[in-house]
Amino acid sequence: MTNNISFYFLLFALIFIGCENNNGKMSESPSAVEVQNIDFDAKLDSLGIVLPEIPAPIANYVNVVQSGNLLFLAGKGPQMADGNYIKGKLGKDVTIEQGYEAAKLTAIIQLAVLKDHLGDLNKVKRIVKVLGMVNCTDDFGDQPEVINGFSDLMVAVFGDKGKHARAAVGMGSLPRNICVEIELVVEIEE
Repeated sequence: MTNNISFYFLLFALIFIGCENNNGKMSESPSAVEVQNIDFDAKLDSLGIVLPEIPAPIANYVNVVQSGNLLFLAGKGPQMADGNYIKGKLGKDVTIEQGYEAAKLTAIIQLAVLKDHLGDLNKVKRIVKVLGMVNCTDDFGDQPEVINGFSDLMVAVFGDKGKHARAAVGMGSLPRNICVEIELVVEIEE
């Protein structure tokens, strides 16, 4: 009982001190303030990223489903400008570095899907969840290093809003033998 009272007293004291140091107002972290002032479309330009045309779904599905203020983006793979995909298995045909670049290319395609759906990337409130699938051999264990290509680009574009929960998993195969497929959930401003 005494430990609980001490804990709550300490918590209250920290909150009170934080408020007193800001004239009674809770402070925002500097990164939260910075993120609010970023123009994400301009950020793409500064990173040299040109969004491609969105690849059409290859089956009976849509690129995005919106439910409330959440967007669920269908899985996309690393489609190059010529329409071809980066194919092969990590651990056999594709290096970790090539897989990283393929995941980065997939991120650019997903950004194009977002831009097409929203009209303005500044409506993105948060990249919430990413599922990264890696076409790999049974003994390949570096799926996180591959999917980092996607995650690193989301953070480069959106800053703290680009940080997300994630799974990076190995698959015995992926459609059309692509080396990665990535889907995500995005929260948007209301």
